[in-house]
Amino acid sequence: MQTERTPTPGNRTVDVQRLIDDHPFSAWQWVVFALCFFVVLLDGFDTAAIGYIAPSLIKEWGVTKPMLAPVLSAALFGLAAGALLSGPVADRLGRKRVLTATVLIFGVATLASAFATDIVQLSALRFVTGLGLGAAMPSAVTLMSEYCPGSRRATLTNLMFCGFPLGAAFGGFLAAWMIPQWGWQSVLVLGGVVPLVLTLALLLWLPESVRFMVTRRQPVERIRATLARIAGEQVQGIARFTMTETRVVTNERGGLAQVLARPYRLGTLMLWAAYFMGLVIFYALINWMPLLFKEAGIEPRTATLISALFPLGGVGAVFFGWLMDRVEPNRIVALGFALTAVAVWAIGQLVGNVGALVVGVFLAGVLMNTAQSSLPALAAGFYPTNARATGVAWMLGIGRFGGILGSLLVAQLSAMHAGIGTVFAVLAVPALIAAVALWIKRDADRFADDGEASAGGALAH
Repeated sequence: MQTERTPTPGNRTVDVQRLIDDHPFSAWQWVVFALCFFVVLLDGFDTAAIGYIAPSLIKEWGVTKPMLAPVLSAALFGLAAGALLSGPVADRLGRKRVLTATVLIFGVATLASAFATDIVQLSALRFVTGLGLGAAMPSAVTLMSEYCPGSRRATLTNLMFCGFPLGAAFGGFLAAWMIPQWGWQSVLVLGGVVPLVLTLALLLWLPESVRFMVTRRQPVERIRATLARIAGEQVQGIARFTMTETRVVTNERGGLAQVLARPYRLGTLMLWAAYFMGLVIFYALINWMPLLFKEAGIEPRTATLISALFPLGGVGAVFFGWLMDRVEPNRIVALGFALTAVAVWAIGQLVGNVGALVVGVFLAGVLMNTAQSSLPALAAGFYPTNARATGVAWMLGIGRFGGILGSLLVAQLSAMHAGIGTVFAVLAVPALIAAVALWIKRDADRFADDGEASAGGALAH
């Protein structure tokens, strides 16, 4: 569907994505970016919060590490359930509604967790927190990607997603300062109050996705008012907005039926496999690396500090996003996972040299988190608008089970008395599987790519 490159008031029809592509990234779009970034930042903070307060719970409540297992796993199951449920809802009701509601949910649940008095209460509240966290992430990724110019989509989406590792790491520094002064409850109070404030900001300033509004044929006046914040007066007088999909639309209802339709089925399964395998590695190392290093003879404080370097590597996703906007993105992320396999294996060979181990853990963290953090942007670009939230959400949701498996895998290897070199060699295998899966996905993109010929010319009335 052809339109002029620069819309003017005399135009009768304008393609919304072309309008976004043809204008500089506006201050208002940066506001959308900031709001989504803070959602993901708080997601990282609240996801990691339980790990920071666990030692205090053991001391204050007189519980053992095994007794904390339900608390630690409850949020993971909630994260999976929240992601799986939220995607189809966001594709039907809108990204803003789901995102705002879920930030409110995890804010209230985290705040309530500060007043829990036993393991059962805390486990239940962590599950509810996980529901909100798991649902918020895919909606934020989807909304952000739909306000990005096509040429910068992966860069900006990956930059936004960097909020997650930054939130997790920043939470550790805050917890170390707050817990000695105000107790473990203070971490959860902060993790609950800030999302409640953010909920008000989302209600006031966050727009609905303009692409979603077009697919749902919402009033043209509403779409015009939204796009005026990007293109100013140039949208005045436009009578009709269209959207040309570059991906095959096989089912107007979208959702899971679209995600699992024949043109997308193979790519969907490969995305699920890659994200699942990535979280096997991430949670295995986050949960077990300090203990593995201690058992290898490294002083406990040193082991903890070295392990803390691993999640900081996620900021490398910005560079990968830049590459993904310029080179075939599946190859870039597949290469990241292949290099991750080498780096994770190398950690097990470097334990005897603390200096080399510091470099090895940080490098593995950069590669692992960069590749993993690039997958949501890859998924957002793979699906059409009517199934984008579902596609991203189900990839994230299925992947959460990989996190559960990762923790169990290292526990089983420890029970088998596997050496540290063997443990890290085994953990390198999932990265290789993820790399192969993304290489296979390249073929799936050819089936899903419909150029400009799909049923994307949905009109807004």
